[in-house]
Amino acid sequence: MAKKSKKPSSDPKKRTPHHPLAEIFGFPYDNQSDLATRYRNKRLCPFNNKVPNCTKDKANDPLGTCTIFDGSDLVITCPVRFRQNWIIADDAAEFFFPKKSQWTSLAEVRLKDKHGGSAGNIDMALVSYDDRGRVIDFGALEIQAVYISGNVRRPFQYYMESPKSNARMDWRAEINYPHPDYLSSSRKRLAPQLLYKGGIISSWQKKSAVAIHAGFFRTLPKLKRVAKTKAEIAWLVYDLIYDPSSSTYQLTHLETVYTGFDAALSIITKSEPGDVNDFVSILQDKLDKQLEENNPPDAPTLDQIVGGYPE
Repeated sequence: MAKKSKKPSSDPKKRTPHHPLAEIFGFPYDNQSDLATRYRNKRLCPFNNKVPNCTKDKANDPLGTCTIFDGSDLVITCPVRFRQNWIIADDAAEFFFPKKSQWTSLAEVRLKDKHGGSAGNIDMALVSYDDRGRVIDFGALEIQAVYISGNVRRPFQYYMESPKSNARMDWRAEINYPHPDYLSSSRKRLAPQLLYKGGIISSWQKKSAVAIHAGFFRTLPKLKRVAKTKAEIAWLVYDLIYDPSSSTYQLTHLETVYTGFDAALSIITKSEPGDVNDFVSILQDKLDKQLEENNPPDAPTLDQIVGGYPE
């Protein structure tokens, strides 16, 4: 008789675990089904990676953490996680091309600037083509996962020692507890992507799309929306919805936000100023220290040391 798969009774998010790991090799941390166990044992990726195995961080020792917890919220930390069922390609194509177009997707397409230098790779180029296979149009789809601050490999390795017994581990007292770093994600990844690659695509008068998790999108400055017909960028916003029948999370499209290129770039790359008086205080502290270093107190004379200071 086949062994029954053990499934969690409810959405793990609602139980707010005491550790950061939400999905490991594609399955919730407390999914102990035969399928989840196989993916963990074989280090497999269920989300259409370029090879069957997970290759995150290190191909021979992958960090198979797809998402982490931020309180009770999930945070997608691996860009491959967005490839589930390829719905991101369908949603981008709906923005790029007319209905009934023939199209396909091409991963990791090199983009060059005017001087032949590399401007990076487009995460996914969508191409429409005619009956003879000739390119008619194209668009660029970028996928934005979230950087992590802190150490996620240590809890991952501890969990993998025994996924069943360590599923309820309490990691709160450990140092460098991992958290999403939304600021670095937007300034170090999203903004450069739009500046360099997006700038080239926009100059060709082609459209771009950005696949992004809802939690990350909420941290961005409010973007000025435009009509779909006038949009240059489509922000494809997704969330992970728990499916109790399979004990897995399903990538779900929540909304598409349409914006212009220059307006969105200006808002995302522009920092909101703090109080100028706080900066002046920092300048004053540094100035005081510098003046003290350059003008030390007068040293006592030998007579003062031997005979004491005059009254």
